[in-house]
Amino acid sequence: MRLLRDGRNGDPASDIPFVTLFFAGIWLVYLFDPIARAWELRHSTRGVVGLLAVLAFAVVYLWHFYRARAYSWGRFEPGGRVDSRGWRLVRYAAHAALSVTAILAIGQRGTTTWVFLAVAGLWTFSMPVAFGLAAALAASYEVLAYHLGGWTRDSSVSLSIALAVFAVGGGIIASGRQRDLSAARRENARLMVQEERNRMARDLHDILGHSLTVITVKAELAGRLIDVAPERAKTEIEALEMLAREALSDVRRAVEGFREISLSGELARAREALTTAGIEPRLPRAVEAVPTDLRELYAWGVREGVTNVIRHSGATTCTITIDGTGLRIRDNGVGALAGPGSGGGNGLRGLRERAVAVGVTLATRSFERGFEVQICAPEVGGVDAAGRPVGVAGSVVHP
Repeated sequence: MRLLRDGRNGDPASDIPFVTLFFAGIWLVYLFDPIARAWELRHSTRGVVGLLAVLAFAVVYLWHFYRARAYSWGRFEPGGRVDSRGWRLVRYAAHAALSVTAILAIGQRGTTTWVFLAVAGLWTFSMPVAFGLAAALAASYEVLAYHLGGWTRDSSVSLSIALAVFAVGGGIIASGRQRDLSAARRENARLMVQEERNRMARDLHDILGHSLTVITVKAELAGRLIDVAPERAKTEIEALEMLAREALSDVRRAVEGFREISLSGELARAREALTTAGIEPRLPRAVEAVPTDLRELYAWGVREGVTNVIRHSGATTCTITIDGTGLRIRDNGVGALAGPGSGGGNGLRGLRERAVAVGVTLATRSFERGFEVQICAPEVGGVDAAGRPVGVAGSVVHP
């Protein structure tokens, strides 16, 4: 059975009333004592007034709880209406008036309503005000019980007020913490979804950017060779088919969340892609000295950097260096393609996010002839041509 909403508008009034009111109304059994006293006096005006006042008090109590419970218990959804403060005060005033009427009509036993009056303060006022009101009611009862003639000198009502307010107040505090915990879980889930989207966007951009760039270069080469060297053109076309299949496989693996690349594999791909584009590759032969936790980042760096060199640089050479300072990819091309502060394109932004995730820095430098992307080792910071620190914000390469 659904205990809360009926799926219409998230308003507290749309909650299923029977279960909600049952758990609030079950405690009204303690009003049997003043009802019994009023029944004893039923043949008098005082008895009739007292009986009607206690019954009306019970009805208003349930109505007030049902309408105002969202204020303290949070039984509403985002966008749902919380009962206004004005209406809460009006109903609470009705509570108080009926309670006073019951006491004037049937005497001390009508003060049982004060227990419910104190509890109702918890979903009428703020927690400090509600506890202060409960203390005032308990103190008032003690004064009246010990100073009014005909009243029994006991602390039953004041003790009941204290126990009820602390019990219900503790439940409200626990409910609030549960709401906060649920909200934190929802926010974490939202952030996880957002992070997964960002991961997929980075992977797809890097995979397709590199693969399509190499496919374009090979297709252009095959087109030029088809008349002068048909056999070599056929070889390039076969390589195109293989690259397309690999790109499709990479995209599928990225979407499934199992995308992993190796540094040595990316260096081999970079050598082939640069050679096909007519750019002389100068690449390291060994990568065993690279820390394991940096190899995947360096592999993405090689892929993004080489893609940029092929697309934008117009270079004749591309040098990739891996040493204790980090990974550097430098070409002898046209240098900066955008003004300072451009921030680079999506590729460099995605690479920066990957670098930040493992605690390293991505830096860029532009030269009169050439451009360099550097992924600095954890203890090394990137610098610009003037020796000042530079991050991706100064990137001038568009992927």
